[in-house]
Parts: sequence; C-alpha cells; structure tokens
Amino acid sequence: MIQKFYGKIDILRHHIATIFCTRCAAEGSGSFWFRARVFIITERRSYTSTLLLDTQDIHHYYKMAEGRGNRRQPRNLQGVLQMAVEAGLASDGPAPIEPMTQERMEFLRGALADVCKGQMDEVEQMKRCLEVLGRDECKERGSEKDVEEEDEREEALEVLSELCENLDNARDLMKLGGLDLCMAQCLCHSEAGIRWRAAQLIASCAQNMPEVQCYLLNQGALLSLLQLTDHDTNSTVRVKALYAVSCLVREQEAGLQDFLKHDGFSVLMRGMQSDSEKLRTKSAFLLLNLLTSHPEHKDTVLSMGMVQQLVAVLRSPHSSVHEHVLGTLCCLVEDCPRGVSDCRDPSLGLEELLNQRVQDLKGREESLEELEFCQRLRAACFQGKPLEDNGMDR
Repeated sequence: MIQKFYGKIDILRHHIATIFCTRCAAEGSGSFWFRARVFIITERRSYTSTLLLDTQDIHHYYKMAEGRGNRRQPRNLQGVLQMAVEAGLASDGPAPIEPMTQERMEFLRGALADVCKGQMDEVEQMKRCLEVLGRDECKERGSEKDVEEEDEREEALEVLSELCENLDNARDLMKLGGLDLCMAQCLCHSEAGIRWRAAQLIASCAQNMPEVQCYLLNQGALLSLLQLTDHDTNSTVRVKALYAVSCLVREQEAGLQDFLKHDGFSVLMRGMQSDSEKLRTKSAFLLLNLLTSHPEHKDTVLSMGMVQQLVAVLRSPHSSVHEHVLGTLCCLVEDCPRGVSDCRDPSLGLEELLNQRVQDLKGREESLEELEFCQRLRAACFQGKPLEDNGMDR
C-alpha cells in the first residue's frame, strides 16, 4: 500500500522547497517507510534531494541529534517532512546569506501559488465527483441515458479513489460528506460496478487514517461491508468489501471490537469456502494477520471449529490460499494445547495429509514457505517437538 501527500512549502533563504512525501506500509507489517523528496526551485535551476528512511531511521536520527539542540522525535508526518528538508539542504552545503530582492520574492511567491493551486484543484475535482454521485438516477432502467449516468458514476468513484490516496484529500472528502454519500447511495447500489468501486473508495480513505477509520466505524460502515463480503452475488464486490474491512480492523482496536461484535471470524470462515480464489486467499490472509496480532482470540475461532474448516480447505485443489491456511494452523497450535488437540483429531487425517504435502512440495522453490509451514505443523502436532518461531510477524 502507498499513500502520497504534499507537505508544507517553506521559503528557505533564497529558494522554495516543495516536499513530496510517500508513506508505504508493507503488507502484514505495522511499520512504515517514508520517502521524502525535496524539490528545490531557485532563479537559475531546480534540483532534488531524496531521503528514504523507515521509522527506526527516524528514531536514530533524532537520538543522534539530541546533543545539537532541542530537536524532538517527530510525532506526525509533518515532522518527517521537516527532517527531509533539513537533510536535503545539508547535502547541498550551506547557502550564501544575501538579501532577497523584490524580483526574487515575486518569483518565489508565483512558484508557491502554482504549487498550492494543484491541491485546491483536487478539492474542486472531488466536489464535482460528489455532484455526479448525488444526482437523481434515471428512472428508465437500461436506457441509453441510464447507462451513460452509470458510467459517469463509476468514473467519479475511480477518480475519488485515486485522489484519496493523498491523506489530506481523504480527510477533506470526509468533511465534504463524501463518505456519507458513498455509504448511503453507492454501497447498496443495484449495479455491481458501483458497489465495488464504493468499497474501493472506502478502503482508500481508511487505510492508515485513524480519524477516517473512527468516523466510518461510527457510521456503521463495517457491518455493511461484512454483509457485502458475505452475501453479495458479485465476486469483485465481495473481494473489494473484504479489502475495506481489512483497512478498518487491522491495527485498529475499535475496528477489531466491532468486527468481533458482528461475528467477523465467521465471515472469514465462509470466505475461505467461497468459489472465488481471490476471496479465499484474502480471507485466509486476514484471518492469519488478526490471529498473529491478537492471539487472545484463538479460543474464539477454535470454538467455531476453525481447525476442521481449515483442514477441509487444505483438501481442496492446491492453490495459493493453502500457504495462508497452513500459516494459520501453525499460529493456532503455538502455545495453545487446544489447537494441538484439535489438529490431532484422527478423523481429520491431518498427519497423513501433511506427510503427502511435504513430499509434493519438496524441490519446488516457489513453495518453500508453504513447505516450512507443513514441517513445523507436523513437528508441533505429531512429533512432539516444540514449535519454533513461525515468522508470522512479517
């Protein structure tokens, strides 16, 4: 996942610095990478300085700088941007100190106005998209006008999703009432193309944005998305809805509690039994992620017969979902006697299944992780060996 946004623009001595920062979250990880690009404009030339760092780098940078002033570790992305400016300018050496002429000041103000205009244009684009989504629908279903209006709505949702990769735009859309409109008119639309694009938009706005996440949770978005994941007749809608669910519950305690209240684990169990391979894979991955991050909920899923359901999935034709299923079983038996006992149930035939799977996967370089899961699960349940660290914190 990647989110882009524009930082503040400062007039620094004789030039103007435009800072573009990208925040990247690795799938299944709680850490972030920041790539800050400092674009310097002067009278004669423009140049860039790029800084790539993760959260550990940020902490180290500020720890090393403690003796050089009153610098504090950044509490938000704005602090990261400031650090990018300092690093970018330091690499170019000290700038000569000269009085700024009126001509130079006007040039810099013009450059600043051009850059700021871009952000304002994006807000206007969002407003125009919301106007399209808020129009009354054509009553003649299937008519040429109706098809044209549907295409316009789909395009508007796609534009909004792209714009809301920018953190500021996602927040502005919430303030403009766009998320309310999306939930009220688009998630429940009769056309699947509208429904899945609406779910995609919610996911784009919610990912790593606690303010937007809490707003959506308070509006009841999670229940609607779980219902779409569970019951929608269109597989794309179900996959996109589950993606939005993931953005609302991972690393979000309030979202997880809402997920539990609405029996979300049962939705994931049924998702893994779906005809859609994408839905099966994403359901298994989210289940694995949640149990790895919150092992206290193992008993909840074990009481639902999750081991029996997961083994049944393993007996289906081999696919990418099996790696996540085996990882989940490894997670369920780690420090959990009940999980081990369920896996040892003779009626499941899990030991024989694992032995055969190990033989099938040997020598297949693309299946090394799945093979490792098989061997660890077999050792934990059937060879009396302690379960090693299964690497689920990746």
